[in-house]
Amino acid sequence: MMNMHTSSSRNPQATGRPTETAAASAEQYDQLKPVDDLVEYVSTYAQQNPGTAALWCFGIGFIVGWKLKPW
Repeated sequence: MMNMHTSSSRNPQATGRPTETAAASAEQYDQLKPVDDLVEYVSTYAQQNPGTAALWCFGIGFIVGWKLKPW
């Protein structure tokens, strides 16, 4: 027979819904997004250190331009 003290709100496996929600949120955290993380990191760094970020952009652009010069 059923235990009267056990309710679906206390037992997440009774309905299955909270377990599915937990599994879905855990699945989202398991997927790595390195490109998104890198873009977010660089954006945050550039906002906090605009001078240094500008020098990095200039330096990288200078080197790429030097290597790709048309003559």
